[in-house]
Amino acid sequence: MIRLLTVVLCISVLLSCTQNQKLPDSLEAGWKGDKVCEVIHEDDDIRVLKCTFPPQIGHELHYHQTHFGYTLVGGTFQITDESGTRTLEVKTGSNFRNTEIISHEVLNVGTTTAVFLITEIK
Repeated sequence: MIRLLTVVLCISVLLSCTQNQKLPDSLEAGWKGDKVCEVIHEDDDIRVLKCTFPPQIGHELHYHQTHFGYTLVGGTFQITDESGTRTLEVKTGSNFRNTEIISHEVLNVGTTTAVFLITEIK
């Protein structure tokens, strides 16, 4: 039984890695063919992106490496990930951090243009 659970866990991990590799990363992804992020800085250790989302503009399904985000200008977003879809208000000056590879799609459902700095760890 333990061997079976180990095999199932290994297959799940491998499939999730393969799925993320097929998705665009946060820079490659855009919205309906238009880019939403630009590189502000990149070196051997980090990549810093500035991502701008006018109302009704989002970020197609993509993945992130480990990263830290800072909200330059907040807004209201619809976020879809493995746990479902939810709407949340992101406040100006707030920050967030993910220590795992994640994938999601976001859409600015608010009335203001939101802007983020995303620092990805290589």
